[in-house]
Amino acid sequence: MLFMVIEKFRGQDIKAVYRQFRDKGRMTPDGLAFVGSWVTADNGRCFQLMECDDLTLLQRWAAEWSHLVEFEIVPVVTGKETAAALAGQL
Repeated sequence: MLFMVIEKFRGQDIKAVYRQFRDKGRMTPDGLAFVGSWVTADNGRCFQLMECDDLTLLQRWAAEWSHLVEFEIVPVVTGKETAAALAGQL
């Protein structure tokens, strides 16, 4: 399953996040896959696409970063999958 992770940097301190990433890596547990990330132009938020079958892996990963980041985690599907699901209704 795919999850859009919306991160807001606590205290707007993006440098602290990147320092921890440099020092410890992404810290994802086995079974949680990083797909890609995008940072807003003002460095205030990051959008990460993550994939896993066990939501607790995502929770464990978020706990490792919660002192630096406030998370919103949204389950998502691709537009192609949505179109297929709605095909009989269109």
